[in-house]
Amino acid sequence: MGVSGAAMIETKQAAWSAIEKAWPMIVEECSAVLGSELHYQAMIYHALRAAGGVPRGQLGMNVKQWITDPVSKLFRELDLSKHENYRGGFEPIPDIVIFSPEIEGDWRRRNREKTLEHMLVAIEVKASEREGGRLSPSEISKDILKLCAHREEAQHRGADFVPVMMVIDTAPIASERMTSRAISASQALCEQHSVIWKYLSA
Repeated sequence: MGVSGAAMIETKQAAWSAIEKAWPMIVEECSAVLGSELHYQAMIYHALRAAGGVPRGQLGMNVKQWITDPVSKLFRELDLSKHENYRGGFEPIPDIVIFSPEIEGDWRRRNREKTLEHMLVAIEVKASEREGGRLSPSEISKDILKLCAHREEAQHRGADFVPVMMVIDTAPIASERMTSRAISASQALCEQHSVIWKYLSA
């Protein structure tokens, strides 16, 4: 048992099962209020703890992970796009991460090698919070491709994790929600890259 009393989550499958258990609560909580993307991230975190049973020592939010000498095409390009004085790595910051117990509750930036090694699930969250606008496939695709590159970096170092794209599209005004074409395109891109697609609409 973890220090919080919840059973340890040891595998990617167990971490994914925790998300599935938490999903009804995520739907209920995120449908009940209108807020910022960061607020929805916090609600998802809460649901994973309360309904998913993820121990607090295994659940990180906005995890900073500096990756030295990236191997993925995307992260190399993003590294080269920086001023030359700041090159040499890239720092993805996944919104929510479920770690294996070996992380021992420490996902500080200085612990970057372990945070990359011990990820079980990484979740990127997008929300329809823009006044007069809607989420586009291009901005969601950036997160999907970032998840793919992040997984490639982990696999290159002998690790692996489940990437999840979670979209909270609950704007009450239809013109501020994604179009059906945009949803289909985003879901297809997830399927193409083996990223799990979780979508909540109003």
